[in-house]
Amino acid sequence: MRAFVTGATGWIGSAVVDELLSAGHEVVGLARSADGERKLAGRGATALRGDLDDLAVLRRGAARADAVIHLANKHDWADPAESNRAERAAVAALGDALAGSDRPFLVASALSGLVEGRPATEADASPAFGADSLRGGSENLALDHVARGVRTVIVRFAPSVHGHGDWGFVDFLTAAARKQGVSAHIGDGSTAWSAIHRTDAARLVRLGMERAPAGTRLHAVAEEHVTTKEIAEAIGRSLGLPVVSVAPEDAGSHFGFVGRFFASTMTADNSATRQLLSWAPEGPTLVEDIDAGAYPA
Repeated sequence: MRAFVTGATGWIGSAVVDELLSAGHEVVGLARSADGERKLAGRGATALRGDLDDLAVLRRGAARADAVIHLANKHDWADPAESNRAERAAVAALGDALAGSDRPFLVASALSGLVEGRPATEADASPAFGADSLRGGSENLALDHVARGVRTVIVRFAPSVHGHGDWGFVDFLTAAARKQGVSAHIGDGSTAWSAIHRTDAARLVRLGMERAPAGTRLHAVAEEHVTTKEIAEAIGRSLGLPVVSVAPEDAGSHFGFVGRFFASTMTADNSATRQLLSWAPEGPTLVEDIDAGAYPA
């Protein structure tokens, strides 16, 4: 298949590109710069120059592809409204280009805000609708395109998609530990995250593109429940720093923007995903990665 991938040079996207190419698929990746074009060419993919605001480019990439994998997001923590606007516009443009084709449209989403008091399941619908909601309500917007003849598949990624070179949440937590001289958790550290190694996530995306039916929600999760205390303790071991508790009201000043995520439990079951795709994780756990130096001092 010829797959058009947004976010193709990103942390998850670059692993997805490698996975697709190794499985014999052709990849066209969205590239914002000449450097991005070079990176894609070096991996054996073709570049399409543009960004999330180039809706005509997005439509053209989608129209020429057998499948679309939308992983890009602005992640502008200083202006979330802009991130939401751009995400919603991009999903609408890509979905419109695929209407009536029955081609796969994989859209990245998140586990936050789905349910309270238990791990989320694939059957849990996102409560986010409209431009002002999480990720601009893009998950439900993408699923609306199923009725228009698009094989939409939602991929909800664990808050930690980890591995050597990760620049996501755990990297921010590690940076905070270096700055503060201690590795901290919030309160008793009982809040928890799900986690997955990036290669396992990439393989799941590829299988979803190949096999998942329209309207499917997939959970890119290997470990359902890793406590934030376990994460802090692993970072402390890795950096040789003491581990302390930070009061909830001090989380923002200690961790920065990532503190509000570290204070939240974001866990999910993925039994249905494993069964549907005959998929099982093979990579190291989050703590194993931290202990192995994936987030160096």
